[in-house]
Amino acid sequence: MVELRRELGRRLAACRKAAGMSQASVAEKVFVDRTRLAHLENGRGQADEEFWRSVDAVLGAGGLLVRADLEFRAAKRVRERQWREAELAAVAEEMDGWRANGLLGVLAVNNGVASSAVEWVDQHGGLAPGTSRRRVAEWLRDGSRARLSVEVGARSRVGRSRIAEELGKFYGLADGGYRPFGAFVGDVEVPTSVAVRNDWVGVSLPLDAEHDQVRLVNAPRQGVELRGRGLDHALRRVAESEIGSVRLTDQPLYRLLSLDLVDGVIRGEVGMGSFLEYALTVDLLESELVDAIAAGRPVRADALPLRSRYLPDWAAVTDVGERLTAGGVLSLFAVARPADPFRGPADFAVLVQQRSPHVVNGSGRLAVVPKGFHGPLTDYRADARISATLLRELEEELFGRGDVDSTRDQQRAAVPMHPSRLSEPMRWLLDGQRMRMECTGFGLNLVSGNYEFACLTVVEDEEFWARFGGAVEANWEATGLRVYSTLDREFVAELMRDESWSNEGLFAFLLGLRRLGEIGGKRVDLPSIRWTTASGR
Repeated sequence: MVELRRELGRRLAACRKAAGMSQASVAEKVFVDRTRLAHLENGRGQADEEFWRSVDAVLGAGGLLVRADLEFRAAKRVRERQWREAELAAVAEEMDGWRANGLLGVLAVNNGVASSAVEWVDQHGGLAPGTSRRRVAEWLRDGSRARLSVEVGARSRVGRSRIAEELGKFYGLADGGYRPFGAFVGDVEVPTSVAVRNDWVGVSLPLDAEHDQVRLVNAPRQGVELRGRGLDHALRRVAESEIGSVRLTDQPLYRLLSLDLVDGVIRGEVGMGSFLEYALTVDLLESELVDAIAAGRPVRADALPLRSRYLPDWAAVTDVGERLTAGGVLSLFAVARPADPFRGPADFAVLVQQRSPHVVNGSGRLAVVPKGFHGPLTDYRADARISATLLRELEEELFGRGDVDSTRDQQRAAVPMHPSRLSEPMRWLLDGQRMRMECTGFGLNLVSGNYEFACLTVVEDEEFWARFGGAVEANWEATGLRVYSTLDREFVAELMRDESWSNEGLFAFLLGLRRLGEIGGKRVDLPSIRWTTASGR
């Protein structure tokens, strides 16, 4: 594949030279950076089909470069298929060894967590009690376990831009002022699948009682009915959860009914929903889509039955009150640091996580931290505020408060976030009002229809890093934590362009950095960021 990419680059360079044009002049005409064009000619980096059509036309190549790109993509698909088949054979051989040695014994579907999932599928799929448990157990005892392991692992290798591109083709142009959010970092476009309106981004709304006015209302819903492919995919999700130790719990969460960002106030209504209903219905749209992309299958309505049922068009995406619209809160966490003789001048440290394989969505992808579903702990009405979820997630994901993790056992404390129970870092931050929390944007994610509140959490007192920097530690939802400086333009720019971001994670990251640039003064020196518009620039 390396040699094929180099050959494609050589053809590009040959066509450019034959046309008598410089790299700079070609780059200007096809709207890319000259350095990026040079990398492509040297066989480094990737470009989409639109680039190859444009550069072919600019150089008068008569379709030569378009055909070369198509040949490269076809060869890449063949190579990836061969790799998947080889990996599948290796996993199957390993499973045969486990089976021969009697290591495939009691399955985790017998424990309480998975039991709630299979019981839910029985109930809503119209099955006799125990049917789902038997089907999942049978599935995991044969070769399907190995195949599922390979397919789940392949999902994280499908890039964010490709997901956004395929969803853009599926839904087409939006109306009513909606558009997919994206940006140009320098001359490189970084698209996402998060749909926004102009009044939903570029905001800076303090998450206090005056501005955070999301409230809970009583809004009963019709019962859920699993049928056909929906039932099959729900059972598959339970099996995948068994393989990857993903936590499926029947916990309450908030479902969005309405939202307005008017006059600097977040006004919205939420009702109650079930996490299991979300995980075993609309959240399956992500795996259905990414599996199709990874396997080279067409991304269209007849090939995506779940998407065609739950989220078929823009009307369904935007009519949040008529569907299960779950979602949550993501926040870029930034901490002021003093000058350091090794690191350099005073800056902000910003945190980025890689999601663990045990989470329901965004597994293996980059995200801001914290990132959590909007749901209650014990006080369903008071916890409906966006700030309530953000504070809880800070405690859980950064400061080690496992007792506020909603995926674990039932909550025993009446007021889990009472000041007397807070972690020492959180108590210090709240006692002196040393933390700024703002909503920087809102969007609807085309991947599963989720609502996404992008936020920024800033600690401007340098003392926090000195006192509590060692106490900041990601929980089980992350496989690792990265720290970036707001003065490191090169690495931050590279991070923004990273294809392993989740779409919602990049959405919150870009909006948070924009706001941090406005308030951070000399601590912040970031690459140029320009939002894309409905026309693409």
